[in-house]
Amino acid sequence: MERENKINEFEEAIENKKEDEKYVLRLFVAGINPKSIKAIDNLRKVCDEKMEGKYELEIIDIYQQPIFAKEGQIVAAPTLIKELPPPIRRFVGDLSDKKKLLIGLDIRSDREK
Repeated sequence: MERENKINEFEEAIENKKEDEKYVLRLFVAGINPKSIKAIDNLRKVCDEKMEGKYELEIIDIYQQPIFAKEGQIVAAPTLIKELPPPIRRFVGDLSDKKKLLIGLDIRSDREK
């Protein structure tokens, strides 16, 4: 019984920590093209639905700022980099697989439905 209480306390502490976390996201796009627009739209929907007020999003056009592509080691666009909270994660493509994105951002576990 006592062990069960400690497990519940631990799980609550993890949930509370997740609620306080702020996400720092950088989306690298290659100009304004259909893939870039779709990636921006998909990411904004997820941010607005799941991280309202808890994220910073920077959108970087690697055509206009190529130095950022080199510094970020971007080899394909669109590419999303989640810098915070750790670990750093990268996502390549138009971000249309919402379930995969939520799991990768550590917003939703693969056990949730």
